[in-house]
Amino acid sequence: MSRSAILPLAFALALAGGAAQAAGVKVTISCGSAGAEQPQCQQGAKAWAEKTGNTVEVVAAPQSTSDQLALYQQILNAQSGDIDVFQIDIIWPAIIGSHFIDLKPYVDQATIDQHFPSIIQGLTRNGQLLAMPWFTDAGLLYYRQDLLDKYKLKVPETWAELTEAAKTIQEGERQAGNDRFFGLVFQGRAYEGLTCNALEWIVGFGGGTIVGQDGKITVNNPQAAKALDTAASWIGTIAPDGVLNYMEEDARGVFQSGNAAFMRNWPYAYSLVNSADSPVKGKIATAPLPKGDGEGARHAATLGGWNLAVSKYSAHPKEAADLVLYLTGKEEQKRRAIDATFQTTIPALYEDPDVLKAQPFFAQLKGAFESAVARPSAITGERYNEVSTLFWNAVHNTLSKQGDGAANLAQLQKDLNRLSRGGRW
Repeated sequence: MSRSAILPLAFALALAGGAAQAAGVKVTISCGSAGAEQPQCQQGAKAWAEKTGNTVEVVAAPQSTSDQLALYQQILNAQSGDIDVFQIDIIWPAIIGSHFIDLKPYVDQATIDQHFPSIIQGLTRNGQLLAMPWFTDAGLLYYRQDLLDKYKLKVPETWAELTEAAKTIQEGERQAGNDRFFGLVFQGRAYEGLTCNALEWIVGFGGGTIVGQDGKITVNNPQAAKALDTAASWIGTIAPDGVLNYMEEDARGVFQSGNAAFMRNWPYAYSLVNSADSPVKGKIATAPLPKGDGEGARHAATLGGWNLAVSKYSAHPKEAADLVLYLTGKEEQKRRAIDATFQTTIPALYEDPDVLKAQPFFAQLKGAFESAVARPSAITGERYNEVSTLFWNAVHNTLSKQGDGAANLAQLQKDLNRLSRGGRW
């Protein structure tokens, strides 16, 4: 695929680094565009360029992870060398890993061993290390501490408690004159972000993980249906109707403007809602996401995270791999953690005094990442994207009042059975 074919697909290009030097090469990296991802990527890329004498072109990917994956598949299937380094989701090695080089020849084992073993395991297929961990994620509950204090409420432990607290605060704030105020915002658009939200609800209610480790489809059960029906009850009550089209930045915009009591989002949002110009600076805190009720209920956070992979079609794999190792290295991860609360994939940094001084809430996150819930990408392999699409559409239909949880999950099971040939992925 030519560069001219990529540009119309909403890619924004920015040059990181100085003028090209005679001995250097140009490496192109695709980075995310949510929150501080672009400026932080550009800063790290510029530092590597200055160190090595190479140049880096930074490509801004679409905000929607689903759109991003579709675009990457188009580029990689065309065997285009236009992008050397891809920022990839933790679940993508099972889907597009065949297009990336094995990084093991470029990195020593001690460097690999610095990272969470579970993340390295997820990035390894058939003995090949297809990406290096860059930053990790798990869903968090953000809340307005000042409003909990105002209404004499505690941090909710269950979704039922959150629903009641959100109603109380919403009614009070609207009576006080803010008719745009809502109790809760989250990622409700029909895309991968909704899969992450809904997996947290279902696991939190003891409803399984969509597909079990044995490949059996587990999502069609009463607890999972109850989780989805609970979430559907929020739409138009404590959550705006528009949440059905929200992604991460949409939810953050409402919460950060002071128009929501609670928000489900990833850790990246913490530095932004506490930025100097944020209307809610100093008023927010985070907690584990609430759990459901009944047998098997527990707090659950979907494991996220982003990694860097080198395309097999790169003209400069050695330099591209060197850029990956620099950006995912301990010092660069430490800088990003301090500057922009990116969650490091290196456990030792959660005990680093400089990191904890800048980001005290990191102290509570290491355990959350170690016990986070993985999406069923490993067991479903190349079919994961189809599984997730079917799942998020079933969830979105439920949220939109197009059938209840039980009916939509029953249909989902039929669809997944057909896709998997009866659970044989």
